[in-house]
Amino acid sequence: MTFMMHIGRYIRLMRLVFKKPEKQSIYLRQIFIEIENLGLDSLGIVIFISIFMGAVLAIQMAFNLDTPLVPVYTIGYATRQSVILEFSPTIISLILAGKVGSRVSSEIGTMRVTEQIDALEIMGINSATYLIFPKIAAVLFFNPILITISIIVANAGGWLAGSLTGMVPSAEFLLGLRAFFEAYDVFYALVKSVVFAFLIVSISGYHGYYTKGGALEVGEASTKGVVHSSIAIIVFNLILTNLLLA
Repeated sequence: MTFMMHIGRYIRLMRLVFKKPEKQSIYLRQIFIEIENLGLDSLGIVIFISIFMGAVLAIQMAFNLDTPLVPVYTIGYATRQSVILEFSPTIISLILAGKVGSRVSSEIGTMRVTEQIDALEIMGINSATYLIFPKIAAVLFFNPILITISIIVANAGGWLAGSLTGMVPSAEFLLGLRAFFEAYDVFYALVKSVVFAFLIVSISGYHGYYTKGGALEVGEASTKGVVHSSIAIIVFNLILTNLLLA
């Protein structure tokens, strides 16, 4: 199937996904379930990766800026900017593409090959809305929270690494974290987190929804969902950076 055919079928699926739900109370309950499954369950790995990501950034900055010509607090400033502008919104979203995307694709794909989606449609339920919309709503709500936590934890990890290794005095690193701060940088990171969250779930849901075959094809759909959502994140990262920062 050609690329343009996939694009057309993806757009058609999204039109079905965002149709008005039959019973809003059922969808609201499902959204809270998906917040737990796709959001809260990802909190641990986000915190773990962010701590070490911030620590490595701080140590690398200290190593490369080891010169009297550059103020020490620059290490804290550079770490903060790297975390906010790129590492937390983009790298964490790529990690979530693997964790969340594979779950969404395999879950919906399994329902397709076991004919559960056909059963929903026979009962008059819009299967695309019922299966994909709560997942999209959940990640659009919770992914910015995860990215915010990642930013805080990564900067804390950088501060701890600099202090414990003695490479960056605590006062200097904290001064760098506060220096030249602009709230727009955080806004930029949160905009990217929302767009990336939508791409992860919608693309993974698309591959799961149109799965054909058996268990092997479900695995292939899961892999395609992760790969294609990761590619979309990289492409839209460039687009959003050009639109919001250029």
